[in-house]
Parts: sequence; C-alpha cells; structure tokens
Amino acid sequence: MKNQNPIHVFATWKVKEGSVESVLALLETVSSESVKEPGNLFYTIHQSIADANTIVLFEGYENEAAIDEHRDSAHYKDLVVGKILPLLDSRAVVLTKPIGA
Repeated sequence: MKNQNPIHVFATWKVKEGSVESVLALLETVSSESVKEPGNLFYTIHQSIADANTIVLFEGYENEAAIDEHRDSAHYKDLVVGKILPLLDSRAVVLTKPIGA
C-alpha cells in the first residue's frame, strides 16, 4: 500500500572551506545506508551550482517514526553526527509534507 502521508526532509548544509570533498564522500555512504532503512523512500544529495560548499539533501520517509529510526541509526550517529557535523559551518533542516501529490 502506498504511503499517503510521507514526510520530505530538506537539509541545507554549508560546508567549511576545504572540506566539501570529504563531506561528499561520507554522504555517499550515508545515502547508501539510508536507502536500506525500511521507512526510507529516497535519499538524494545535491550540490549548489552557485556555491560548491552548499549541499542540499532531499530525503523522503514514510512517517515521523521512520525519521526517528534514521536519526537513531548507527550510520547517522557515526557518519553524520560524528564525522560530518564538525566539517559544517551551518545547517538548516526543514520537514515538509507534499501538497497535492
């Protein structure tokens, strides 16, 4: 049965100068592990055309519980919290719901 109330996450990360290649390499692993999660619908990585140090993640989850499971996962804690966050100048995360989809 198709999920009727998915949650989409837009995360915008401003990466510290000189760290973008490291962050992108780590994100490849985060993405490949995240899409294996039962409640994950997709996980895509985008890089700003105007500023290569700005990364935008577009993620889809079945519900809030799936987001909680993602944030509690070993790969999130190890790679995102432990290794990527120290390489960021800032980050903003917005949870959204699709309109008219």
